[in-house]
Amino acid sequence: MTSLALIGPGAVGGTVAAWLAQNPALSVTICARTPFEGLEIETPGGLISASPVVLTDPAQARPVDWVLIATKTYDTASAEAWLDALVGPETRLMVLRNGVEHVAPFLARLPAARIVPAVVDIPAERRAPGRILQRRDGSILTPDDAAGRDAAALFAHTPIAVSTTPDFTTAAWTKLALNCAGAVNALILKPSGVAHDEGVAEVMRTLVAECVAVGRAEGADLGDDLADAVVAGNRAAAPDGINSLHADRLAGRPMELDARNGVIVRRGAAHGIPTPANAMVVALIRAAAA
Repeated sequence: MTSLALIGPGAVGGTVAAWLAQNPALSVTICARTPFEGLEIETPGGLISASPVVLTDPAQARPVDWVLIATKTYDTASAEAWLDALVGPETRLMVLRNGVEHVAPFLARLPAARIVPAVVDIPAERRAPGRILQRRDGSILTPDDAAGRDAAALFAHTPIAVSTTPDFTTAAWTKLALNCAGAVNALILKPSGVAHDEGVAEVMRTLVAECVAVGRAEGADLGDDLADAVVAGNRAAAPDGINSLHADRLAGRPMELDARNGVIVRRGAAHGIPTPANAMVVALIRAAAA
């Protein structure tokens, strides 16, 4: 039996853990701050449930075959105690996160060959601890190497479309283009349907255009039509859908603003590429949430 532990059972993490737990050949443990009773996920195909082991104290954890980390990017430090307990000499780490900086935060604990970055597109919203609405089956992309292929195989029994890509850099920056546009929703506190407003859509296109310019400088192969595709995707989504940045601001939680927009500003500055729209939206959201 393959053992795995998931750190961070939020909307995406809880959904992933519940689907993985449907396979009796996988032993699933959840690492959480507070205990909760099982998982119930409203999926596009109906309700699924799971009763994985839930640990709240790293002292109770033991090394596993796989660690999946789905904490927010700003929560890396809080996951360190879990990693100390869960990572053994053969453990591999799958990083299910937003942004383009998946591997670097964990290189002090594992060699790069045992870290699998993952681009995740699973629209989901946590209603309560362990209670999640999954709006689409979604997808996960991993690098096309041995560890990436093994990570993808963990999901073979699920409806989540998990595949590998030979160009992970492009995949990660393409997802960042989608995420950076979501800052508009977090700023004005309006769900996906607001993208039907052409003025709002143009702001989203401007944010994405800056992301494309910086991503190309980082080696990503991004098309000229990506900004329009991001707007179209927002318009095709459930009109009441709320992205995680928006949800976190509504709840008064910390936000992944640096991983979604700040990184564009930081990497743009490193390449001498101006990113005024992303810099502005970062400043406005921080001021509005203060």
